[in-house]
Amino acid sequence: MNSPSSSDHEPPYDSFLLVSFGGPEGPDDVMPFLENVLRGKNVPRERMLEVSEHYKSFGGVSPINEQNRQLIDAIRAEFAQHGIDLPIYWGNRNWHPLLPDTLRQMKADGRRRAIAFFTSMFSSYSGCRQYRENIAAAQQEVGEDAPIVEKVRMGFNHPGFIEAVADGLRQSIETLGCAADQATVLFTAHSIPMGMADNCDYVRQLEEACRIVAEQVGATDWKLVYQSRSGPPQQPWLEPDICDEIEAIDDRKKLTHLAVVPIGFISDHMEVLYDLDDEAAELCDKRGIVMSRAATAGVHPGFVSMIRELVQERLGMTTTKQALGTLGPWHDVCPQNCCTYTPRRPVR
Repeated sequence: MNSPSSSDHEPPYDSFLLVSFGGPEGPDDVMPFLENVLRGKNVPRERMLEVSEHYKSFGGVSPINEQNRQLIDAIRAEFAQHGIDLPIYWGNRNWHPLLPDTLRQMKADGRRRAIAFFTSMFSSYSGCRQYRENIAAAQQEVGEDAPIVEKVRMGFNHPGFIEAVADGLRQSIETLGCAADQATVLFTAHSIPMGMADNCDYVRQLEEACRIVAEQVGATDWKLVYQSRSGPPQQPWLEPDICDEIEAIDDRKKLTHLAVVPIGFISDHMEVLYDLDDEAAELCDKRGIVMSRAATAGVHPGFVSMIRELVQERLGMTTTKQALGTLGPWHDVCPQNCCTYTPRRPVR
């Protein structure tokens, strides 16, 4: 492996850290997990209990942890194939393995500086800055000699991610049995409060990624929509909601073939399974709409190679930064005011 890049004052990179959201792995985990997720947030308890039922309908198990294990296995094989000799660690924001425990283990193993990949492809407070705050809090908890952690750049327009999403959309349209330009395509991402969206490039990055994927596939009738909002109804969040949009399109012009692409999610975790595979699919069934939900990036070879290439950039193993579209490669180091969140007062 090429020598990891480092400054005069920093140790070389000696590890890789996958940073993710976490999820319950049994019925007894559900409420403690949700309390972790919603601590300090203005989310009604009724909403938390409603979401807990979503998890319980799947046996209290979120697929996200198992999917992260599969992703780690794929990254490990990809690293080995390309001569990247970095041990892989994994830490979550909300459930085991929790970031403080992981950093504590890394410290015990003598790790001093890690390259991190967050399982979020688009910039926002909850998808980037909050993870960096979580890491800083974990470092403080671990104390002296806690490892340095530096994230790779956002890959929302990296060819590998675009390839994975485009392949999913192609297969979805093939399932519908129509041409790409005959299908209605709804790209969906997690809604966030407008006070969060105003201070980040979440929407701009999403719109760019959707446009690139649609062009590659040949889809002409497409739109970006949102799902899974959880704040109080008085608080403005990104819209339209996917189910509202399905009804609006179907009322305006009878919908026949609908492809739903969860571009804002890298894996089929609870929001995808419940909000799309259950709620949206049930709505389409009631309205006689043939719906096909595209696969998420998961362990698609293009997505895994993207992670490896972003790590190679940081290691100095390549000087090429791949990016499609007009926005170019995203910054390596987040500016101080990047993705801040100023909550708005609910509209009365």
